[in-house]
Amino acid sequence: MTESSYRLGDIADALGAELRGDPDVTISGLATLQAAEPGQISFLANPSYGRYLADTRASAIIVSPASAKDAPTNVLLLDNPYLGYARLSHWFDPMPVASPGVHQTAVVDPSATLGDDVSVGPNAVIEAGADIGEKVVVGAGSIIGARTTIGAQTVIRPRVTLAHDVVVGKRCHILSGAVIGSDGFGFANEKGAWHRIAQLGRVVLGDDVEVGANTTIDRGALDDTVIGNGVKLDNLIQIAHNVQIGDHSAMAAMVGIAGSTRIGRHCVFGGASGVAGHLEIADQVHLTGMTLVSGDIRESGVYSSGTSADTNRQWRKNAVRFRQLDILARRVKELEKKLEG
Repeated sequence: MTESSYRLGDIADALGAELRGDPDVTISGLATLQAAEPGQISFLANPSYGRYLADTRASAIIVSPASAKDAPTNVLLLDNPYLGYARLSHWFDPMPVASPGVHQTAVVDPSATLGDDVSVGPNAVIEAGADIGEKVVVGAGSIIGARTTIGAQTVIRPRVTLAHDVVVGKRCHILSGAVIGSDGFGFANEKGAWHRIAQLGRVVLGDDVEVGANTTIDRGALDDTVIGNGVKLDNLIQIAHNVQIGDHSAMAAMVGIAGSTRIGRHCVFGGASGVAGHLEIADQVHLTGMTLVSGDIRESGVYSSGTSADTNRQWRKNAVRFRQLDILARRVKELEKKLEG
């Protein structure tokens, strides 16, 4: 049995799943229900894919008890099949594992501190006073700024920039192109000319944070920009200076958060959502895609804005109606007063 092959019984034990079938079946990969071949394991999390269940060739399927009766093969029963798939995906991840050590082309300042089993890739730069925890991976071409601290087991992918005095927690994952600790957008205006404001705060990331590719997080102007534990940020997100994001919130691609806004815990923001500055967002707020928030949200729930795509002709008609809403509202109030009288 190769390193990437496992007994189905061992997989079931590791996932805490109930196995119905042969524990000695060998599993050597993951695949969708449609594409799976014998020797691979699949999963059913979204009911809309149930139509593929009967014809799958997978040797095993991770499935909820409610859907297990339709499975034609060995099954692992879990209440949350998607979580089981997520955990199992790491068993078959083909990403190369970095070896401990500092590449000969890397530049590490003598005053920097590197913990045990740290890996520093080619052409990476670690500046003065940086403190790198044990088993941290710093990818090729990444820059770790002066006095920046990185917690144990964090992975910094290639071409990441962490500016000076950034604090990164344990087990974080920062993808390529991310820039953390860039200067916030702060300028004072005098007679039409803009004067730059020095950004004196830091960026502080909690434990288990993920930052997507080409996402930027600005340092605080005076106070810190703070990203809570377990926060997940997709690619191409902009977090402005002094923003605070509560624990375990998640944001999809293209989200933009303006300065000094405070976002609660367990929030979920759909793609291309935007939040204006100096606002308060409660815990457990869900913004659907492309929602624009211009005022405080003080109660949990699902929020949306904007209109869905339509034919240009119909959209133009509706746009005219939107401009008339205030006039129509005033007329309705006048009519209500007359009826009440």
